Amino acid sequence: MSEFTRAELCAVALAECFRGDGEILASAIGVLPTLGARLAKLSFAPDLLITDGLHYVLENVPPLGAANGFQPVIEGWLPYRGVFDLLWAGRRHVLMGATQIDRFGNQNIACIGDPKHPRAQLLGMRGAPGNTICHPTSYWVPNHGQKSFVAKVDVVSGIGYDRSAALGGRAARFHEIRRVVSNLGVFDFRTRDHAMRLVSVHPGVAVDEVVEKTGFPLALEDRVAETRPPTAQELRLLRERLDPTGIAAREPLG
Repeated sequence: MSEFTRAELCAVALAECFRGDGEILASAIGVLPTLGARLAKLSFAPDLLITDGLHYVLENVPPLGAANGFQPVIEGWLPYRGVFDLLWAGRRHVLMGATQIDRFGNQNIACIGDPKHPRAQLLGMRGAPGNTICHPTSYWVPNHGQKSFVAKVDVVSGIGYDRSAALGGRAARFHEIRRVVSNLGVFDFRTRDHAMRLVSVHPGVAVDEVVEKTGFPLALEDRVAETRPPTAQELRLLRERLDPTGIAAREPLG
């Protein structure tokens, strides 16, 4: 169990975003974020609430994809309208993508180019503004480069620390960008000015490579750690329990 893939490493790093959250709703969007949230619940964060993606809170954790033979144990009823009660109270942690993200955590999933005449239309604002102002948010960026880690996002979907500070007071009391995980490393905003900091690089990745592929200056410690590898137990959960058909291995990384 000592050998692992980059996808498995990233799944563990994404799971770590939920460490210490306690009994809150984990909303993960995408294959690897979903795998990370489910791994967290099965290992070090058993109190996390996960859903079937529709309207039930589940006590047990489903595998990815077609769940042949899986029998859900329903713990609660959470229709779409009920999610907002948790959202507004800060009792949710969303792990979502970022087509663009800047130095202070402003995120773009809406469009590329001038919003009045975009070169590419993306998802739109979706729930990003409300997510970031109301509860913890983390981001997954599978292709780390200067087109995704940018000096300035083309349009702000999720608000970062500079915009949150401008709001101030009660408006920003629940704002927290917990972590950013990419295919190259792990980042947070635990700096004096809440600028993005490189927390760790994945095995085989050099700090200089991350710096070169980031479109703004990163905060760097004297010594940057290496992202921790999956444990034997985590690899068993990933391969045998959560992703037995290898869906995560087909995710493009970089």
